[in-house]
Order: sequence, then structure tokens, then C-alpha cells
Amino acid sequence: MREDYLDQGIAGSLTMIFLTLASIILFRSFYKRYKRMEQRRIEDEQK
Repeated sequence: MREDYLDQGIAGSLTMIFLTLASIILFRSFYKRYKRMEQRRIEDEQK
């Protein structure tokens, strides 16, 4: 095999790992934002 050859299996695995991590980070960020928004709404209702 040539040195500059990248196995499709490795490239696919790395791509899936990257996409999974990116999705987890985005979902966590949106969840934290949603929880803050809900907390503010509850505090506003109590006033």
C-alpha cells in the first residue's frame, strides 16, 4: 500500500466520531439555553 493512501474505513470512522461529538455539543448547548429560558419564565411568573 502507498503511504498517502487513507483507508475508507478509517476516514468514515473519524467522520462519524466528529459528527457525533458535534451533535452532542450542539444538543447540550441548546438544552442549557432552554433550561435557562425556562428558569427565567418561572421566575417572571412568580413576580
